[in-house]
Amino acid sequence: MQATTAFSTTPIPGKYWQWRGHNIYYVQAGKPQPQHPPLLLVHGFGASTDHWRKNIAQLRHDFEVWAIDLLGFGRSAKPKLEYGGDLWRDQLYDFITEVIGQKVVLVGNSLGGYASLCVAAQRSDAVAGLVLLNSAGPFNENEHTAEPEALQTQIEPPQQPDNLQKLLGDVGKWIFQQPFAQFLLFQYVRQKSVIRQTLEKVYLDKSAITEQLIEEISRPAYDQGAFDVFSSVFRTPQGEKVDMLLKQLTCHLLLLWGEADPWINARERSQKFRQYYPQLTEYFLRAGHCPHDEVPEQVNSLLREWVFSVVSS
Repeated sequence: MQATTAFSTTPIPGKYWQWRGHNIYYVQAGKPQPQHPPLLLVHGFGASTDHWRKNIAQLRHDFEVWAIDLLGFGRSAKPKLEYGGDLWRDQLYDFITEVIGQKVVLVGNSLGGYASLCVAAQRSDAVAGLVLLNSAGPFNENEHTAEPEALQTQIEPPQQPDNLQKLLGDVGKWIFQQPFAQFLLFQYVRQKSVIRQTLEKVYLDKSAITEQLIEEISRPAYDQGAFDVFSSVFRTPQGEKVDMLLKQLTCHLLLLWGEADPWINARERSQKFRQYYPQLTEYFLRAGHCPHDEVPEQVNSLLREWVFSVVSS
């Protein structure tokens, strides 16, 4: 599907909200719909509200749509903090209750999926439904596969990696705990050429990798404080395990999987979600790690249909 060029490339102007003394960037589009809850879109590691542009453009006709930059990403502030699921859970919950003012359908990709799951499981009074697109986060079993962890999924260097991946064993983890090694890795992964290589690895449809997309991912990495956020990835303990969160979940759940994701074995991960939450709905799409950006028409259609028939019924 090569229809990505049909979408507007103009970002929707956003606003800032003060949260715990920090500027949080968000965008809002569409009008309130009494029959449907609003949507709140939550990006993955290194991305921002810009990554949802193709979805907002269509979904705004049927929903009030919100998208937010998690603290530490996009145009939001990047203070020196311990970043993790609990922090972003609280940020999202406060945004829903203070700014949106009613229950939402949370829609999260990768890290944003993990943060959204934390909200839906542990702050259920704010969530009418949950949509996860190639969601990150560890399950409880000892996993020695390339299964992504809540924070580290999207910062693996691109695959020249037989060497680099071997480094990510115990010795590598120790090395990357060292500030200088973190700094060197940060300088490396924020280069536009490296961002392009990484996207080419995780996008099935290469035509969706535009100069604008690369710029939108690159730009925040040069903000003041961006390195502190990046290095926090290596210091922060893992958050709550996904299976524990699913045991607390009570709302409707839709999973949309990009099957060609090299970071996530979608079929295998799907079985784990079903084990702990069998009542979910799911679809597998011909896409990589970010199906909402690669096949937005399919994602938008499935999301719309699911909310209309399941959440709003």
